[in-house]
Amino acid sequence: MHLQLKNLGRATACATALALVAGAAAAQEPQRGGTAIIHMNSEQRVLNPGLRASTGVYNISGKILEPLIDLSYDGYVPVLATDWSSSEDGLTITVNLREGVNWHDGEPFTCDDVSFSAMEMWKELLNYSSTLQRSLESVDCPDPHTAVFNYSSPMPLDLFVAAMPDLGHPLPRHLFEGTDILRNELNAAPVGTGPFRFVEYQRGQYVMAERNPDYWRGEEFPYLDRIVWRFMTDRSAAAAALEAGEVHESGFNGVSMADIERLSADERFDVGTEGYENNVAHSTIEFNHRNPILADVRVRQAIHHGLDIDYAIETIMRGFARPGRGPIPSAGGANYTDDVRVYEYDTARAMELLDEAGYPAGAGGVRFRLRHRPAPWGEYTQLWSEYFAQAMREIGIEVELLTNDAPGFLNGVYRDHDFDTANGWHQFRADPAVSTMVWLRSGQPVGTPWSNQFGWQSDEMDAMIDEAGSELDPAARAEMYHEIQRRAVEELPMIFAIEHPFISVTSTRLMNHHNNPRWNSSSWYDLWLAD
Repeated sequence: MHLQLKNLGRATACATALALVAGAAAAQEPQRGGTAIIHMNSEQRVLNPGLRASTGVYNISGKILEPLIDLSYDGYVPVLATDWSSSEDGLTITVNLREGVNWHDGEPFTCDDVSFSAMEMWKELLNYSSTLQRSLESVDCPDPHTAVFNYSSPMPLDLFVAAMPDLGHPLPRHLFEGTDILRNELNAAPVGTGPFRFVEYQRGQYVMAERNPDYWRGEEFPYLDRIVWRFMTDRSAAAAALEAGEVHESGFNGVSMADIERLSADERFDVGTEGYENNVAHSTIEFNHRNPILADVRVRQAIHHGLDIDYAIETIMRGFARPGRGPIPSAGGANYTDDVRVYEYDTARAMELLDEAGYPAGAGGVRFRLRHRPAPWGEYTQLWSEYFAQAMREIGIEVELLTNDAPGFLNGVYRDHDFDTANGWHQFRADPAVSTMVWLRSGQPVGTPWSNQFGWQSDEMDAMIDEAGSELDPAARAEMYHEIQRRAVEELPMIFAIEHPFISVTSTRLMNHHNNPRWNSSSWYDLWLAD
């Protein structure tokens, strides 16, 4: 059994889990050995999840480096941590660490690694985490297997735990301390505690990892001998490789929507969105507020009115999406509200706002020009940028598309700020403070990917975000996020335009696949390959 995408509901489909059969693993005994080959449609050249929170990083490094805590369909589960607790005032969180765990170079994993990683990477350098851990003062090590996190303002325990699967990967202190962390060669050749050990990274071709024979879960794990991640930017070639059995999985919409629909009818594949419940995404339009034109909220509102979101959903996402309602998606539970301003598609209103802002139509109907960088994350990010340029032309804005590879895009937008507008996808990770607030909170270090590098700053918004992030009462915290969401939609520092799930195409030879809500980012210690 596999997913027939064409029979699913349309715009509301992403609000529910779209069924994917994870293989008949329960009916068979796991087989040892074999190589899983995974399609990657781009490479980021950084494989350190302590520096860069990204699915492109986790998809590889999550098998090599492990977090303190992970997420299962039954809730949060211990990995390098065994248990955790908080003081009543929320200022101290104590994490007990797993004993008998070694780094791949044989050195023991201890609290020193956690303390160093938290203070030098998670707090200072890791996108998303730099906002989350803003009030972290120190991490004490009363013994090698106890880490005590000390905060200057309350850290809700449920928020801390929700952050750890993505923002809680310890790195080996003995290999990073005293080095230039951002330039350490191990950022592209990670040493971890996970079920697989890094072997080789051939730029533009592949990354390879092999079985860790000393893995702490026991000698039966992992089942696979190795994993190879193949970089294939040509999505048609990737689909052909899947059909030829040369690739076993393509995740995160790595092949075209047309191929996804076609392969869903092929009995050799499981196709669907299960395993992405913790990674619902928004397709975005990002503004460089240093451009005085875009610093005017009326221009940003005009741009939103000029976008026919329903049309984009139907044509680009084939209906498997819904309109965004601000920085928190419908998967955000109690923290989400749809009681926000809605920008209906209205080109007349868009042009009226542009006139009011002082940008009348000139020669050829052109009001002004923008340089736009599309993220190279998939077919639909490119199509979304092309639609953006087309839609803007209708209201008198000429858009030049500047196409880059992944490093070029990340540097151009987040380091060099060399853009007027940009688009990509932004993922929600369990809690607003873990992910989405970093897009709005000012003060992120220059060059931090997927953070507020847009020149937009609001003291009021910063204070709201900080207050919500330290509120211990869940109901009060949810109300704070509702107000943040409403404010973000009014002021439009960026547009969270379309909310959508991710889709994987997976060979039915892979067993135990997509068996947790962040599967592509998880360790795959129990993944195996059937004959």
